[in-house]
Amino acid sequence: MRYFLKIPVTLVLVFFALAVSGQDGAAQPAFVLTILGDKGQPVEAATVEMLQNGKLVKAAITDAKGQAGFEKIEAGSYTFSISSKGYQATVTEVYTFPATGRALTINLQIAGATLKEVSVSAKKPFIQNKQGKVILNVESAVTNVGSTVLEVLEKSPGVMVDRNGGIALQGKTGVLVLIDDKPTYLSGADLNNLLSSMSSSQVEQIELMTNPPAKYDASGNAGIINIKTKKNKARGFNGTLTIAGGQGVYPKNNNSLVLNYRNGRFNTFLTYSMNLSKYLTSIYAYRKYYDKNGPLLSILDQYSYFSGRVFNNTIKLGTDYYVTPKTTIGLVLGGSIIHRKGNSDAIATWMDASQHVDSAIATNSSSDNHFRNGMVNLNLRHSISSKQDLGVDIDWLNYAISSEQYFNNRFQSPGGYNEASQGDIPSSIKILSGKIDYNLRFGKNNSFQAGWKSSHISTDNTAAYENFDGLNWTPDYNKSNHFLYKENIHALYSSIETRRKKISMQLGLRYEFTGYDAHQLGNVQQKDSAFSRNYDGFFPSGYISYELDSSNTLTLTAGRRIDRPAFQKLNPFTFIINKYTYQTGNPFFLPQYSWNFELSHQYKNLLTASVSYSHIKNYFSQLFLTDTAKGILYYSEGNVGRAHTIGVSVMLNVSPFKWWSLTAQAVYNHKDLKGYNGNVNFRSNINQLNINISNQFSFLKVYTGEISGFYTSRARNDLQEVLYPTGQVSLGISRPVLKKKGTLKFSARDIFFTNAMEGLTQFDRATEYFILWRDSRVFNLSFTYRFGKAYKAAKRSSGSAGDEMQRVGNG
Repeated sequence: MRYFLKIPVTLVLVFFALAVSGQDGAAQPAFVLTILGDKGQPVEAATVEMLQNGKLVKAAITDAKGQAGFEKIEAGSYTFSISSKGYQATVTEVYTFPATGRALTINLQIAGATLKEVSVSAKKPFIQNKQGKVILNVESAVTNVGSTVLEVLEKSPGVMVDRNGGIALQGKTGVLVLIDDKPTYLSGADLNNLLSSMSSSQVEQIELMTNPPAKYDASGNAGIINIKTKKNKARGFNGTLTIAGGQGVYPKNNNSLVLNYRNGRFNTFLTYSMNLSKYLTSIYAYRKYYDKNGPLLSILDQYSYFSGRVFNNTIKLGTDYYVTPKTTIGLVLGGSIIHRKGNSDAIATWMDASQHVDSAIATNSSSDNHFRNGMVNLNLRHSISSKQDLGVDIDWLNYAISSEQYFNNRFQSPGGYNEASQGDIPSSIKILSGKIDYNLRFGKNNSFQAGWKSSHISTDNTAAYENFDGLNWTPDYNKSNHFLYKENIHALYSSIETRRKKISMQLGLRYEFTGYDAHQLGNVQQKDSAFSRNYDGFFPSGYISYELDSSNTLTLTAGRRIDRPAFQKLNPFTFIINKYTYQTGNPFFLPQYSWNFELSHQYKNLLTASVSYSHIKNYFSQLFLTDTAKGILYYSEGNVGRAHTIGVSVMLNVSPFKWWSLTAQAVYNHKDLKGYNGNVNFRSNINQLNINISNQFSFLKVYTGEISGFYTSRARNDLQEVLYPTGQVSLGISRPVLKKKGTLKFSARDIFFTNAMEGLTQFDRATEYFILWRDSRVFNLSFTYRFGKAYKAAKRSSGSAGDEMQRVGNG
């Protein structure tokens, strides 16, 4: 806890002074509402919301006397919305302050009946474009049924996922991924495994933010992807059960349960999901080796087939307690257990420059991976006054990740050999973080935010490899490794937002300090080593928006961001992919910094067009190193130079007919990469295009259909690797059943089986063509049932403030 004692004294004094200034002592409330039942009895724990022009100003909960008080009410006209379990929701007439008296009594009527159905008649579009973000309403797309979160992201506008699990947004790599405004602390393969085993039925929305405000971490060169899971706040007890089954080459199964109970001062929720699926990955690689003068020396033709099973159980349980009308405390517990077990078969054929076969090596391998994590969140929300709010969050997370590998290589020729190796790769990650957020509203259209955040991360990673000599297993000290890492990040931020007639703007500044210590323990063949680093920086962000008229708006956004290397990518240990391909970390990996600018024009909610520019220093890229003597290629990551990206995007939301709505987005980027790898200078540029189209149809009164797809042209995320065009087309249909309490959905994803990952990698004195196929053509059928009784109540502000942050590495 000593990391949280480093809160800047000045900020503490500011918060203390604001809290003191917001206290009202023994002063009486400016206005008191007394809520009575049908027989004149006080109604305790009723929700009273104060509204101005339909917008929530503040809320209160009645006490044992049925009273709710409101203080320091600004001059103006207001209505009050009252809701309580068992009573009809009531909205008062308009009251004008300060002329109105100090008290008002409201009598509620017994509710004639609860809602017979827990259903929503208005359907949200799949894609919405709001200030600073693109919102994906996951359930609105029928083709998302039975899919994972990673599969939803792959077909999302402007999002790309590469073969190593890296995510790019609007053509730029380096994305901060949050779940419910909380950090995942994962990247690379670990993040890929989490998202690929997480059912989309758990998710309500996905937010894509290319220029987040200052309250979010500065991490993420390309921006933030925020995955928001379902959480029902309707009064009473209610829930949703979803069962989904799919069939590709192998079967898939995704199930989820969402429960909620809200009564009086308590709101309790539980979400559980279970995913059991078989998977496959087929990889073909054609590698050419050259001598230093250019002629072709040899060829390696390699085919690999991976298959296995993944079983995921995820649970989240939380409760909110409304202590007083001004104070809410919350507790959230959660965790996941993911087991991924698989086998692979590969054949590597060596040929000379004339493609005559020289030799072949067959490889059988197996892997057994376990991913376990637990989390605890404590939060407090307090309304200091009608204009001031304070939020506090404390988070604890723990990850236990283990991987057991086995390889058996057989040289297939007379006098051949067998060689076997195995690896045990456990790692643990522990995170403790805390934050304070303060919000002040002043004037008619002004707000000020400020906050502090600190986090402490410690990781312990071991890689223990052994070789089989025919009789015994002996340690392989050249590949074995034990890596310890500790990191502290401290941040302060402030921002101001204002609106003046046709101009609205937000300006923010965030300061972050990072310090880490890394220690690689030695063994009998490798020396002990350690390295440390401290760095800090200021990260401004903001936007200015001008309404040309009632239909047209221009917006300029700008921001500076940082990407820190994933923890385990600083670890110089070796991870075996196959006999001729290794992956290794880089202890000299530095952060990359970017400036992002965007000018956009929005015409109503119909058309949005934008032009963007991004400049990245210390650009992250894969590094490909060659050991020509052994024929081994090493994959690593590091800083290679600079990158410039110019982009143009257009988004269209239109309904050609009442029964047809169309959302389409096209993103064009010109990327210019300049850098070096060892003694070799590289420069590459590319023009790439991403097109995403979603068609939603309503027909025969009860049916909803969808045809959607995406296309990505040639693309480049790394200095030495180009990706070839890819895409997919999906379709789906749904209809309500059981008097609209249930929904049946059917979808066919990637119906033409075109969503492959294909490309060409250039190494020092080598090239590799590759193509990767997955079990992407899947037919899914799902059933969703909504149950329970939700009482009619006015819409309530969530009152929650987000916590942002991410990073952990990939071994």
